[in-house]
Amino acid sequence: VQLQACGGGLVQPGGSLRLSCAASGFTFSSYGMTWARQAPGKGLGGVSIIDNSGSSTAYTDAVKRRFTISRDNGKNTLYLQMNSLKPEDTAVCYCAKLGGSWLSEHDSWGQGTQVTVSS
Repeated sequence: VQLQACGGGLVQPGGSLRLSCAASGFTFSSYGMTWARQAPGKGLGGVSIIDNSGSSTAYTDAVKRRFTISRDNGKNTLYLQMNSLKPEDTAVCYCAKLGGSWLSEHDSWGQGTQVTVSS
């Protein structure tokens, strides 16, 4: 299993970024996926989850109505569209594969991509 996240960067408050996570080494369309993040000095926290088909999603309260998780099973790619970014969104973001199609344990993690929100 390989998960390659990209798309992070420096953005001003109120700006947008789209993270991508390219997946390989497994049948992408069979597994749920998640995004998690670790802010400076804090532990890893979940951001969003999507089921294998893309029909079910969930978000942590801090990002609801600002972030959108999606996937393209034909391209084996997971996305996180982040709008209205705030300085508190600054974190290293990780994509992860679940062990099943929806609410199940993580079993593989990608490397992180840094998101910095600052003026």
